[in-house]
Amino acid sequence: MFENLGERLQKAIKNIRGYGKITEDNISDIMREVRMALLEADVNYQVVKEFTNKVKEKALGEEVRKSLSPSEMFVTILKDELINLLGVEKATLKLDKQMNIYMLVGLQGSGKTTTVGKLGNYLRKKYKKKPIFIACDVYRPAAIDQLKQLGKELDIYVYEEGKGKPVDIALRGVKYAEENNYDLVLIDTAGRLHIDDELMNELKSISEAVTLDETILVIDSMMGQDAINVIEGFNNKLSLTGTILTKLDSDTRGGVALSVRHLTNIPIKLVGVSEKLDGIEGFDPHRMVGRILGEGDLLSLIEKAEDVIDAEKAKEAAKKLNKGEFDLNDFLEQLKQVKKLGPLENIIKMIPGASKLGLNNISIDPKQIAHIEAIMLSMTTEERHHPEIIKASRKIRISKGSGTTVQEVNRLLNQYEQMKKMMKMMKSGNMKLPF
Repeated sequence: MFENLGERLQKAIKNIRGYGKITEDNISDIMREVRMALLEADVNYQVVKEFTNKVKEKALGEEVRKSLSPSEMFVTILKDELINLLGVEKATLKLDKQMNIYMLVGLQGSGKTTTVGKLGNYLRKKYKKKPIFIACDVYRPAAIDQLKQLGKELDIYVYEEGKGKPVDIALRGVKYAEENNYDLVLIDTAGRLHIDDELMNELKSISEAVTLDETILVIDSMMGQDAINVIEGFNNKLSLTGTILTKLDSDTRGGVALSVRHLTNIPIKLVGVSEKLDGIEGFDPHRMVGRILGEGDLLSLIEKAEDVIDAEKAKEAAKKLNKGEFDLNDFLEQLKQVKKLGPLENIIKMIPGASKLGLNNISIDPKQIAHIEAIMLSMTTEERHHPEIIKASRKIRISKGSGTTVQEVNRLLNQYEQMKKMMKMMKSGNMKLPF
């Protein structure tokens, strides 16, 4: 997300490092680059104008100019103003009651029903909630079946009555949740246009009948600046408490995220970052700006790792590395763990300094990872434990079993040998890992 915008802004920062001081002339050149970067990212024109004026005004300030180098000053100002655009503080969901009730609304095709599933899964894992889904989309063909399928995959109960009045279904669903000790209710509603008064009034009826803690608009981040009109249209009827931006892992230019809070004052609470059912995360302005400016996001990476990686297995692997006992069985297990974090290129981008090393645009073919895993799975446990026994005939068998070539098998074995040599060097130099 924000790759092109990040590259353009980082280029502007790089250019200013050559200046001894910031003047009216050179800051104008830099701000022209920043302005174009934001406009190409589909940020609202008025937002861009206000943003660049503020950055320029602060960059020319006497007090700041004396205390920092030009590049440090510019990065600080740019970072602060981007954070201001996104809302400064992380907007959190209300989870303070014995049973919290959320209603998710949005246009058709915004990914709302899938987001219901992701959100229930996310809050169950992160806050140990017991969620229930209520199916109030009685218009779209197969909408209820889709929600039921998500519920089955996630082992989350779906309350549904088939056809009927959504407001009545919502009321009975909430009553069922109370009687069965659920502490989180997620109401899925039908997609609708914000200008469709009849359907909007239906949502209003639900919000008046049920005491909602959150009314969240799910919006496709690829829809561009028209998203602002959609948000305002829904908010005028429903008093939104927040938005969830979907498809932020796509080729979206990011303008919606940078315009929404400033123009509507509706906070972004979560973002969809992949198609998987765990592909949702809280939206933190500070961390997001760090990613945009190429500073990485180590805290999010750590949190993600804590959620999906088995800590005991990771610790055991580190001990084996220290002792020089790490074999291909261990490597296979760690590969499976790392795959849970998502695409490797996304993980690399979250590492501080990755952009300076030219790793921000790295592309890792998932087929390569699949080939490595297939090769190791085609080995016996003994072969993975003692790779030195893998000679010509075994290599042919392994390559055939994994659908790869003997050359690819050799490449993996050579890389393993290099890793063993590096471990020996670490051991002899007392470069112990902290475990």
